[in-house]
Amino acid sequence: MLKIPTDELMEKLLKANNISDYVKENEDYFIDLTIMEFLNEYVKAKKLTKAKIIKDAQINEIYGYQIFSGSRTPSRNKLIALCIAMEMSVDEVQLALKTAGFAPLYPKSKWDSIVIRGIADKSNILKINNTLYENGEKTFD
Repeated sequence: MLKIPTDELMEKLLKANNISDYVKENEDYFIDLTIMEFLNEYVKAKKLTKAKIIKDAQINEIYGYQIFSGSRTPSRNKLIALCIAMEMSVDEVQLALKTAGFAPLYPKSKWDSIVIRGIADKSNILKINNTLYENGEKTFD
C-alpha cells in the first residue's frame, strides 16, 4: 500500500467523474491488509512477542492467539488493548482501527479521550483502566 494524505485522496474521490476509474487509478492507496496481517507485520517489524502482548493486553491467551492467527476477529476494545500492549502511537492505533473497519478514537467521546491520553502518555492497560474507572467509564475488562 502506497501512502497519500487521506484528505488528498478524498479530494480526488469527490472530483472523480466515474467511481470505477477512480478505483482503478487509486487502487495502490487502499488499505489492503486484514487486521491479522496488520498486527502480525507490526509484531515482526518491532520484534515483539505475541505472548507478552497478549499478557500485557490482559486478554485471554487462547483468544489472543486466535486473533493473531485470524480465526477470531477482535472487538474494537480488544484491538485497542492489543495496540496499547504493543506500545503503538495514537496514529498507529488509529490506523489499526481503520484497518479493522472500526471507528477511530474520537476526542469528543469521554472514554476515547481517556484512552487517547493514556496511549499518548505510554500508559499500560492497568493504568488506563484505573483512569477509566475513576472517571465513571467502563474499563477494558
